Amino acid sequence: MSRPSARIALTLATTLVPMLALAGSVFLNGVNIDGVKNQRFEKATVRIDAEGNVHIDAPGYAARVTTVTPAPPPTATPPVATPPVAAATDAGVAPAAAPSGTPAPVPGRITQRYWLVTEQTTPGMTDFDIDVYVNSRWVRRLRNNEDQVVQEITSQLRPGPNAVTLIARKVAGGSRRSISANNVFKVIIGEGNEGGGNVMIDTPLIRFQKTAADAQDATEEFTLTTR
Repeated sequence: MSRPSARIALTLATTLVPMLALAGSVFLNGVNIDGVKNQRFEKATVRIDAEGNVHIDAPGYAARVTTVTPAPPPTATPPVATPPVAAATDAGVAPAAAPSGTPAPVPGRITQRYWLVTEQTTPGMTDFDIDVYVNSRWVRRLRNNEDQVVQEITSQLRPGPNAVTLIARKVAGGSRRSISANNVFKVIIGEGNEGGGNVMIDTPLIRFQKTAADAQDATEEFTLTTR
């Protein structure tokens, strides 16, 4: 028997989830997302276990049980971007060099919420740290040996186009822990929401990754247009 397409499986899940709500729970990539509503998953595989739980496997979507502090609403006139300076923070020390190419601000307000989420096959195995810049301002350092990071960055963005730069640097030290391309460090940025104690990115806009097989530093610039 041929395997049903992702679209058919997703339609089946949409039909069955309300019927099974009282019998079991809903899991996205192994994380319970009970309480999350109005979601659509593309290219997803859906299965229902013997206890009536619905399991959705959807690569590119991230969910994590976390306590989220709401971001302050963006001001009508965002501050002018300035180059980042070296300063100690909870996330690390900002590099002195700043990327270029900050788009001009657009009047208006941001109506969506934007999140940064990391995924690692095995923390510490890629030997890469990744610095995140938004509109030439250093946001934080994503360290290769830390657990998953889920951070709202709405307050860092301005209405319209934004310059997002990700700089991956190989961690200096002894021998490499792995050279396998199967050890991956991913960064996903996109529109999302928080509900039921979970954060989900339902519209991924930026994807960046390094693997343990990569040996060189890398910089990639993106344009993120808010709405």
